[in-house]
Amino acid sequence: MLRGTNIILRPIKQEDLETLERWNNDPDFIGEFNNFGLRGYGSQIRAFDEGSTLSDPSGHLVVTTLEGELAGSVDYHMTRYGPNEGSKAYMIGIALAPKHQGKGYGVEAQQLLSAYLFAAFPIMRVEAMTDITNRPEQRALEKAGFTREGVVRKAQWRNGAWHDQVLYSKLRGE
Repeated sequence: MLRGTNIILRPIKQEDLETLERWNNDPDFIGEFNNFGLRGYGSQIRAFDEGSTLSDPSGHLVVTTLEGELAGSVDYHMTRYGPNEGSKAYMIGIALAPKHQGKGYGVEAQQLLSAYLFAAFPIMRVEAMTDITNRPEQRALEKAGFTREGVVRKAQWRNGAWHDQVLYSKLRGE
């Protein structure tokens, strides 16, 4: 469990699965920038049953308020810039319920998750990407200490079209 000032990041519990399944197919929760098509009921349950919600090289945690209300989720997966172990980095992602957006939870969640990854793994960088038009997430990443590196052109297929993404990184010690 990772506790911040306003939120907690923690592993998924059995009692979270119903909400996570509902969010998977809720257009309001998914929003414009996380709409990759319907996943169908059961994907969260299968991942939980297989124990694949928190592992190396990937993980999925829930974001809760300090009172324990589910607010969203964060995830991470490994990426590489070379074949050796020293070339590993982690890419993070976040999804917050609409009623919890705009409260600073995204900033804090991304700070906590990147701090955890630096503490747990011998990596130099944590990365995040967001749509070039997703200004709220770009501001959140910058407030969380990430640096904008550039535009990755037509990198994401979503909603029937290719979308440019903005790449951000945070280096160990920043």
